[in-house]
Amino acid sequence: MPRQTASVEMREVPASTGRASRSERGAALLETAVTLPIVLMICVGIFEFGRAYQTWQVLTNAAREGARVAVLKGTTDLEVETAVRSYLAAERLGNAGTAPIAVNRKVALGSNTGTEVTIQYPFSFILLDPAVRFVKPASTTGAPLTMSAVAIMRNES
Repeated sequence: MPRQTASVEMREVPASTGRASRSERGAALLETAVTLPIVLMICVGIFEFGRAYQTWQVLTNAAREGARVAVLKGTTDLEVETAVRSYLAAERLGNAGTAPIAVNRKVALGSNTGTEVTIQYPFSFILLDPAVRFVKPASTTGAPLTMSAVAIMRNES
């Protein structure tokens, strides 16, 4: 049996000079101009919401610390407020001195009573608010908001 061979035609491919044409460079510049602001806004949003979540965790822990102090016999509301403000200041929250703190010592918990500590904290976005307002001035996205944290613990008998 005779052996069959396939013939392959080889073409020469022109070598790339490494240079993009003007239209290709313009298209790349346009794509960057469109996608870069979107990517930056996503990064800013991730940063800001991470900071907001961390602040909320600090508020929750501060309310819990205040409730721990409040359930002890003989403690005053001023001592509870001082404990909460010291925790907020230790965590470097800017408005620790002005955040409203409420203490309610007569919360019903079944046959017992408990103490509820509530903190209201004004939170402002550092980068998100100005960035969104630059794009859409009437937007409320990124506007300052009030965070709230509540802790309830059973009173010591």
